[in-house]
Amino acid sequence: MARKWWTLAAVVAGVFMLLLDSTIVNIALPSIQGAFHASLTDLQWVIDAYALTLAAALLIGGSLADRFGRRLLFTIGIAVFTGGSLLCGLATGALFLSLARGLQGVGGAVMFAVSLALLGDAFRGKERGVAFGVFGAVTGVAVAVGPVVGGLITTGLSWRWIFLVNVPIGVATAAVTLLKVAESRDTGAARLDVFGFVTFAAGLGALVYGLIESAGGWGQAKVVVSLVAAGVLLAAFVVGEAVQRRPMLDLSLFRKPTFDGGLISSFAMSGSMFSVLTFVIIYLQSALGYDALGSGLRTLFITLAVFVTAAVAGRLTTVVPVRVMISAGFVFVGAGLLLMRGLTPASEWTHLIPGMIVAGIGAGLVNVPLASTAVGVVEPARGGMASGINSTLRQVGLATGIAIYGSLFASHLRTDGFTGSLNLILLIAGVVALAAAVFSGLLIRAKDFVTEPVVTHHHEQEEVLA
Repeated sequence: MARKWWTLAAVVAGVFMLLLDSTIVNIALPSIQGAFHASLTDLQWVIDAYALTLAAALLIGGSLADRFGRRLLFTIGIAVFTGGSLLCGLATGALFLSLARGLQGVGGAVMFAVSLALLGDAFRGKERGVAFGVFGAVTGVAVAVGPVVGGLITTGLSWRWIFLVNVPIGVATAAVTLLKVAESRDTGAARLDVFGFVTFAAGLGALVYGLIESAGGWGQAKVVVSLVAAGVLLAAFVVGEAVQRRPMLDLSLFRKPTFDGGLISSFAMSGSMFSVLTFVIIYLQSALGYDALGSGLRTLFITLAVFVTAAVAGRLTTVVPVRVMISAGFVFVGAGLLLMRGLTPASEWTHLIPGMIVAGIGAGLVNVPLASTAVGVVEPARGGMASGINSTLRQVGLATGIAIYGSLFASHLRTDGFTGSLNLILLIAGVVALAAAVFSGLLIRAKDFVTEPVVTHHHEQEEVLA
């Protein structure tokens, strides 16, 4: 088999593993909670440790690969992700698991940042389209089957095996990469923006820590110190990027309203629907008593709605303006989340079905044009940076969403009960989505696009990760 097809096999195997892990863990959270007698805060960190390191490393992963070699960094990414998976499977406590999840996030970010560059270097002409099509199809399957596979493994074996299953796949993928994938690099790559990376990662970590710990009160010293530190560090990041000759984040990109609208939309999608679904899954298992497989099957209403709508929306992009599609999609997401409200201790899971379907339709409408919106408003030379920022904002939205909703959920649990607390965060998530509908409608403009916002398979799947 030609070397380029080995490259495709290695890339799709690595990213399949990464995306499967992004959707598989939520289903196992109640089992993890039972194994470690973990608190809600512990469970938040299991998700956020991964999202935080993924967000931070996405910004620098591509630059590292351009400078030191894409095959080398992809292999390192696989090794780190696989090692993190092994440690997750062997975890002896919630803190150990969260730290290992952070390691997974670093490896996953490097893998994802390099994957499309490896394919772009290996394939030319029509074959490049075929490669990206296979990439999109395989990663789409990973996202679709994640909740069910997670349920099957957790129910049939143990939650530990959702991580341990990555080990043989990772070892095989690393071997193929080293033996069969050609090395490539950018000889003109800029020097690494270490200051930007450190201030962004530390600032984001401090922000999420403060938000999670605020469940015990906003006046706590650790909360105040964390949030102040986050403000200082993130301000230093912005100032540093403004004076850098070749920054990790080019602030001039934010001068285009459409770019800003795309980033707000990326942040809001994760900060509304995808964040709150973590708590819906906990509700299905902890309050209604379904096992991991049962809850995974019930979330398929959302997954199927997303993918059916995305198939239709891909054709609609040729006749419906991107601004209209994204804004309308957020209206559906917001309406769906609000439809899920009204839960009582006597409610059945079927109460959630209409809202799941409506929110899934909205996510399908938003996801299809969103990645190409971020990339389409900048010149091709800066498309990688724009795409990386877009993916990073998705992870930031997920991390802060989990932190805020978890804090609110925990602080209202004693007075409002499980369903009352879930109703509250569904309301807030719905309002966030509806606000995004307004902002995307106001900011996204057709005249800002440098290139026509054409949707491709890999753009669609990038939005699923991000």
